[in-house]
Amino acid sequence: MVKGRCASVPTLANQIAFSLVAFGVAITPGPNMIYLVSRSICQGRTAGLISLGGVALGFVFYTLCAAFGITALAMTVPLAYDVLRFAGALYLLYLAWLAVKPGGRSPFQVRNLPSDSPRRLFLMGLFTNLLNPKAAVLYLSLLPQFIEPSHGSVLIQSLVLCATQIVISVSVNALMVVMAGGVAKFLATRPTWAIVQRWLMGTVLAGLAVRMATEARR
Repeated sequence: MVKGRCASVPTLANQIAFSLVAFGVAITPGPNMIYLVSRSICQGRTAGLISLGGVALGFVFYTLCAAFGITALAMTVPLAYDVLRFAGALYLLYLAWLAVKPGGRSPFQVRNLPSDSPRRLFLMGLFTNLLNPKAAVLYLSLLPQFIEPSHGSVLIQSLVLCATQIVISVSVNALMVVMAGGVAKFLATRPTWAIVQRWLMGTVLAGLAVRMATEARR
């Protein structure tokens, strides 16, 4: 066990690596981003930000479930980390394929949504996230490999990394909400940029997947 006041905090290398993975997943179009961008364009930025509040609460729920679940896993089945590592790598490759496949969808291809009350906006954001498989896989398959049981409390490391993910995801989605209208108009008039956007995301995710699959378990 590493001794010292910060022994339970994830290593700097692990925090940086996890932040890159969290950012790669956050910028990949999924139910959360598509809903938030569509809501922002159809009902305005305020509606998009209220919906984002619900999405953020969903991440807090996942944080608590994953942190305590991973703690129990580390105490009972340490070899399960390898299984989760490969599962996470495969899921990142799947996200990469979704980004670059023919006919792949950009989050700025908007769905028409009716106007809703703030309460309904918040709840829809919450349930969109709770029913989002990408969020569940991020916490259950990707998070464990960045935790070192020998470095201190698994629970504290999990909470710190989950908090990092929430900050990154909320920041990315807030930027998408604020810029949604302008970006959608830009991509609609410049289809080549939409393709570049998708391939860039796919390349980043594929690179993260290869790193994850080839890196020995800590």
